[in-house]
Amino acid sequence: MDDISRRLSTVRLGSNTAERGSSIQREEHASACVEVAEGVMAYILQKRREELKTIQGKIVTIDLLSPSSHSGKVRVTFKPCNVTLKPVHANLIRQRFVTFYQRMAADLQIRSISVNPCDQKDLERRFPQLLFEANRDTHGARVMGPLVQIAALEKFLSHQTFSSRQKEPSSGISVASATRGEQPEGELCPICMEVIQTTEKQTLWCKHSFCKGCLNKAFEYKSVCPTCGVLYGTLTGTQPERGTMNVTKNKSSLPGYDQYGTIIIEYYIPSGIQKEEHPNPGQPYKGATRTAYLPDSSEGRKVLDLLRKAFDQRLIFTVGYSSTTGRGNMVTWNDIHHKTSTHGGPTCYGYPDPDYLKRVQQELKLKGIN
Repeated sequence: MDDISRRLSTVRLGSNTAERGSSIQREEHASACVEVAEGVMAYILQKRREELKTIQGKIVTIDLLSPSSHSGKVRVTFKPCNVTLKPVHANLIRQRFVTFYQRMAADLQIRSISVNPCDQKDLERRFPQLLFEANRDTHGARVMGPLVQIAALEKFLSHQTFSSRQKEPSSGISVASATRGEQPEGELCPICMEVIQTTEKQTLWCKHSFCKGCLNKAFEYKSVCPTCGVLYGTLTGTQPERGTMNVTKNKSSLPGYDQYGTIIIEYYIPSGIQKEEHPNPGQPYKGATRTAYLPDSSEGRKVLDLLRKAFDQRLIFTVGYSSTTGRGNMVTWNDIHHKTSTHGGPTCYGYPDPDYLKRVQQELKLKGIN
């Protein structure tokens, strides 16, 4: 990742050199930065850049700077493009970015493979969602990408290794040699990148087709379309077990909901050991205690019921990198935003925020909770 690391040191999305000169004038308007893993950010820039631009929008600039020390981290800052804009806009973009980053980081896997540079190009064409980086010290490459795609690569290489050895046991051909040549006709499965046999073809209602076996394997990991992410069935998350969600109420009101009392949610996730579904299986993770607030209105009570369902499906928390503490192996929020303060507005994750209840219901709906 050295070449990508150097590029990260001066990247600003959607800007040119002239625009960088004006950044000094906006420095005092910058919101708090977050530090993220350099490798994950490199993958996002290479393979998910359009999604990052969508998150950024046109009113906020996302700056990336590598720390001076070789920490393996990259610093991400969020700045309003116009000095008249309030910092709240940058903070909302920051929240969206953290959600997007944590979702990506939880799914990415890294593997090292033995492959020559020419064959690597063929693998890059066959597996466009994977990021290949040549290893300088060894004859091979480091590969990063979603778990489903990594598994497809390993299956493909295993098959090709067997085939090449059967045909030329002492030829020294690399495992990817068979990727060259004419591509077979027919629809390719996006997972294994082989032609889908008619009797094995399975098409989802989102119109994406796969080999039946590949799709079943992918759904064992996550019940979403591997191509577009549409949810199928019941989604179960990676929230550590043995947690609790306790609810109490009081008569005080939240800003913007003066006629209602307050619902108080107390979450507790104890520390433990990571399982196979987590980033570092076998390593300990630090638990968390979190408090969230909802108005005791009909809509607030509806959101409470949805959050309880999401908690039971292990979707509220996950184990990963904490953007607030800068530490890994931590219990963190998982894509469903909560109001952890009663006051301060969106900037402080509090009220008033008139659109919050609708936004969180939309986030829950994306996970099949409605």
